[in-house]
Amino acid sequence: MSAAKPLAVVGGLAAVLLAGCGSGDSTVAKTPQNTSPPATAEEPTATATPGSSPAPADPCAVNLAAPAIAKAVSELPRDPRSGQPWNPEPLTGNYSECAELSAVIVKANTNAENPSKRAVLFHLGQFVPQTVPDTYGFSGIDLAHSTADTVALQNASGIEGLTGVVKFRWNGTGVEIIGNTTR
Repeated sequence: MSAAKPLAVVGGLAAVLLAGCGSGDSTVAKTPQNTSPPATAEEPTATATPGSSPAPADPCAVNLAAPAIAKAVSELPRDPRSGQPWNPEPLTGNYSECAELSAVIVKANTNAENPSKRAVLFHLGQFVPQTVPDTYGFSGIDLAHSTADTVALQNASGIEGLTGVVKFRWNGTGVEIIGNTTR
């Protein structure tokens, strides 16, 4: 009889619990409902149609990653001071396929503290082999004095306060020096 007592107690408890749950009582009915709007994924501001591609890059924009730059730099003679080739990554420049004359500044591919620098000139995006006396020593481009057919290259002499600008212009058949100023 002692084993029957616990079974009777468990059975009685189960009956009480089941009796307490009416037809309107369920876990779903007692769960509070979400009253806020459903969350949606952030929608893009512009939708692309299938098969469309992004707008092509402007060929007339300055592009210092153009393959023509690396190709031209690979054709340059080695730096006479270090004997090293030139680094194909421009330090600065205004290279454009549409400009009558544009330039990039590159440095010798060396770990020297002050590597040699030089300008590389382009006409309508094509490398202009050395048709001017010398483009070594230029460290920047003066964009304020450059135009579509003229590039103003900055030359630092190494002596504080003595910097100059040398202007090169495309004359229709080649590059010519048109001005040299000291600042």
